[in-house]
Parts: sequence; C-alpha cells; structure tokens
Amino acid sequence: MGDIYRAIDSVLGRNVAIKILGDRYAQDESVRQRFTREALAAARLSGEPNTVTIFDVGEHHGRPYIVMEYLSGGSLEDVLRRHGALHPQQVFAWLEEAARALDAAHARGVVHRDVKPGNLMLDAEGHVHVADFGIASAAGMDSLTMTGTVLGTAGYLSPEQAQGERATPASDRYALAVVAFELLAGRRPFAAESTTAEAAAHVNAAVPSVARLTGLPRELDAVFTRGLAKDPAHRFASCSEFVAALRAAFADAAGPTRAFAAAPPAPTAVPRAWPLLVALLAVGAVAGVLLAYFVTHGNDKPAPARVVTRLQTVTTQGQVVTVTTSTALPAPAAPSGQSGESLNDAGYAKMQAGDYAGALPLLDQAVRKLDGTGKVYEAYAKYNLAYTRFHLGNCDGVLALLDQAEAIEGHKGPIGRLRKQARKVC
Repeated sequence: MGDIYRAIDSVLGRNVAIKILGDRYAQDESVRQRFTREALAAARLSGEPNTVTIFDVGEHHGRPYIVMEYLSGGSLEDVLRRHGALHPQQVFAWLEEAARALDAAHARGVVHRDVKPGNLMLDAEGHVHVADFGIASAAGMDSLTMTGTVLGTAGYLSPEQAQGERATPASDRYALAVVAFELLAGRRPFAAESTTAEAAAHVNAAVPSVARLTGLPRELDAVFTRGLAKDPAHRFASCSEFVAALRAAFADAAGPTRAFAAAPPAPTAVPRAWPLLVALLAVGAVAGVLLAYFVTHGNDKPAPARVVTRLQTVTTQGQVVTVTTSTALPAPAAPSGQSGESLNDAGYAKMQAGDYAGALPLLDQAVRKLDGTGKVYEAYAKYNLAYTRFHLGNCDGVLALLDQAEAIEGHKGPIGRLRKQARKVC
C-alpha cells in the first residue's frame, strides 16, 4: 500500500521508519481513511509491550505518512526465508512476545486482522514487535469494510475472514496459530498453489499434523487442532493461552531429556569478605545459603565431599559486607549400577525441581559413563552438567562441555546462549 523509508529524526537524533501511502492510492479517499485509521489504531497501542510505537502522523504533498520506531532486525518472514523451520524454544519465545502484544491490542478493542511473519518485526536484540495495523478494526470507529470484502493475507486468513465475515480477536488467534505452525514446520498448514485454493482450505481442509511433517512431538497436534479450529468459539481464549499450551505439550513430550533447558542467569560474583573478626563483631543477618561443590574426576573414584558455603550480610559503621564460612559435608551417594541415560534423567529431574546440588553428582557420573559414546544422551548429559555447574557458580569445564555437546547435537540456541553467558563470567 505504500513505501517505507528509514529516516533520522533531526530533533532527537534517532532512527525512525516512515510509511508513506503509495501515490496511486492517495487519490482514493477510502484508502486514505484506512491508512489514517492504521495510525489511529496503532497509536492507541503505543507503549504496550512488543508493539511498534507510533511517533507522528501527517501528510506530505497530499500523501499521508506515519512515523514509527525503526526496528533493525528485519521480520520473521526474513528469518523463515533464510533458515526455514526454526528451533521450538526460539519459536515459543517469539510467539510469547507476539501473543503479549495481540492480547493487549484485543483488550483495547483493536483487532489486527493481518497477523503474519512479515508483520512480526525484530529489534536489534531479537525481540518481536507486532507491526502494521493497516487493516485493523478498532472498536468505536466506523467500519470501512463492506460485507463480503476480504482483507488480509490468504495464507493466514481465518475461516470466517475467508468467507467475508467480520474479524474478531479469535481471528488473530487463528492467524498466530498459522504463524506458529509455519515457524516450526517451515511451511504454512494449508499452503497451496493459488491464494484462492489456500483460502478455501482454511474453510474446509482438516488441520495437518505438524508432528508428521517435522518429527516434533505428536502432542503438539492437539494444540494446533484447537488453535486452528474452524469455529472461533472452539479456539483458545487468548493468544498467550495458545502459546502456553504449545510449551506445555512440548515439555510433556520431551520428558526429562529431550529438550535443552534455558540458560540460567549469569552467576553474580561474591564480594571479598572483610576479616572474620570484624564480621563477628558486627550485627548481621543470614541472607541465604548457597551450595558449592568439588567436581569429581576419574572413572571409579567416589565423589568427594561437598562444601556448604554460608553467606552472611553484615553492617559495620554504615557499610555492608559479605562473609563466607564453609563446612564440608559428605557427598550424597549416587545410585550405583545405573546407566548413563538413567543417571542423566535423574539429574535432569532434579534440575527441573530446582535441586541443582542434588543433580550435580548424578550428571557428573552420567557424563563419565556416556563420554565418547557419541549418543545424543551424551550431548544432553554434558549440556545439563555445564548448565548445573554454571548455575551453581562453578565455571570448571563449562565451555568444554558445551563444545562437546554441540559437536554431537549440532548448533542449538540454548547451547549458544549458555556459552555466551559463560564467556562473560568464566
């Protein structure tokens, strides 16, 4: 419908994007109204999370324009063109951001009506922002769409839109499910040779199995069956609920090992303690207990003692310091005779429960038993051990374990993110 330019705001010195209505459309009053309506609908959402911010609206030589924030990361459509199907954890993260923006828009009475990868823009940090409310329907504004007129992109049209019916928030939720399917499978669920055939498939065709197309867990199929239901009343109640269902289905199917965990926050360095005598004379309060450990080495050696490190935050003459004291405890005995796979599963279960100290000896033994096998379980165990060590503030061997896991599994987003954090700290 128009041209988009990157420009510099000469007052504030920032990059912006300017969308100008195409000259061939500027003479059409209904299109001009629709273009202005985009600005009004989007401006109502400015400031909402993961939504493109509108700065200004105006006219230049009879052509309406909108000034908005400039996002340098391209769109998810660009990402799909370059990479095809994407890693589920990255897909879920992007979908959560898009869902947050769409749910906020729906709460404000705005329906996007054209949710697609090309309208999901990425900023410099890789976060999604929903853009282009150009054909959005805003509550309280007169409708510019005549009955039977189809607006939107055929590949992402809800069945009701394809039949010329009015779009609702449920229509956006349907389109987001189409986007989710495409990001995971590398193709749209109802892709066809013509737009007419694709639009008709949204109305009549059964939802295909994403598991059969991709090898992903079959538990995802039930989520897409509901997300792409022909009847709007049978879909999820919100975009966020749909994404949460995808995550839950994937996690349930993954069990204790199939999915890599998300990288933990980088550990915070403990300040150097004041002399113990000063600390003992100060008035202090116990701030918390952290578990540290010695890493086992050798194939058959028993695990050495763990160390419980207690941190005391004390105040002396208006200054706050931290004192550490250590006590050796017997290491918990890891189950004997278990396979490396079983040890990894048990360790991962403790990681999920937040018991990283308990997971440590299990994962260490799992790595020793699986080392050199080249099995995918070896990659899981080495990643899990690296994750656990880093979470507990121990950098010993973390980067090497990640390299070894990647050599088996290939490049994975969680491995890359944990490596990046570890390089900053270790």
